[in-house]
Amino acid sequence: MPKVADPAVRVALIEAAARITAEEGRDALTLRRLAAEVGASTMAVYTHFGGMTELRRAVRREGFARLAAHLARVDDTDDPVADVIALGAAYYRMALANPHLYRAMFMDGKVDDEDAHVGLETYQPLLRGVGRCLDAGRFSPATPHELARQVWATLHGFVSLHIAGMIAPRDAAEGLESATRSFLVAFGDTPEAAEASLRRGRERGLASGEGASAR
Repeated sequence: MPKVADPAVRVALIEAAARITAEEGRDALTLRRLAAEVGASTMAVYTHFGGMTELRRAVRREGFARLAAHLARVDDTDDPVADVIALGAAYYRMALANPHLYRAMFMDGKVDDEDAHVGLETYQPLLRGVGRCLDAGRFSPATPHELARQVWATLHGFVSLHIAGMIAPRDAAEGLESATRSFLVAFGDTPEAAEASLRRGRERGLASGEGASAR
């Protein structure tokens, strides 16, 4: 009777592969090293992924799946700006909880052309959220992508600096909040409305355990 693949081993292989690659580089990721890390046989990689290339794809896809799950927990409210802030908190928390996966998602690059478009759907909640802010008149007329791209780039910048150890966690969180306040007003929101939405977004993040981005 063939052995049933264990989902826990699959996740362990993905996380170990992400960690080894992030800490030691791609050349350090070998079948023997990976198997030793998780206490499995080298055959486990073939059982779960079919080979090392598929494993590398699975690492990125796992990261984006976790990000999508975090973002999906952010519900719409009658304050779309606070909702965008809550999406940022969810993104930030996922990155801090999964730094090696985050690096594989955004810093190590695609595995091959088949892998090029993996994860693009995780941009859609932010794009939709910014569109809601525009529809509500909170931001000056613009295309949603124009503004959402700036939000994403700012968030990614602070996340990347934090993960790289170039900026302390508290400084990253405070810098991100200050930058958020600035671009909300630059996008057309009033300082008073922006501050109120920041407070609501912060409270929602703390209530859901995602307050790291607002402390």
